[in-house]
Amino acid sequence: MAKLEKITFNPDGEDPVDFYVLEQTRIGGFNYILVTDFEEGDGEALILKDLSEDGEQESVYAIVSDDEELAAVSGVFENMLEDIEFIQD
Repeated sequence: MAKLEKITFNPDGEDPVDFYVLEQTRIGGFNYILVTDFEEGDGEALILKDLSEDGEQESVYAIVSDDEELAAVSGVFENMLEDIEFIQD
């Protein structure tokens, strides 16, 4: 397995958090990334939506929480990654 890209998020007023990027896609003019908290094995996964404007140096991501949007984007990621299955809490 190839080494996953590690990215660090700096939430306002909180400690930095590291995630590993499993996959990325562009849908409806927005970039989405599928990230996990562990480089290997099972871990929590999140789908993040890039809200930054084109040309900005730093990206601004938000967790996708809208059920309809989450279902659509997770379906795309499931098709891209055969060994991924999303289980919603």
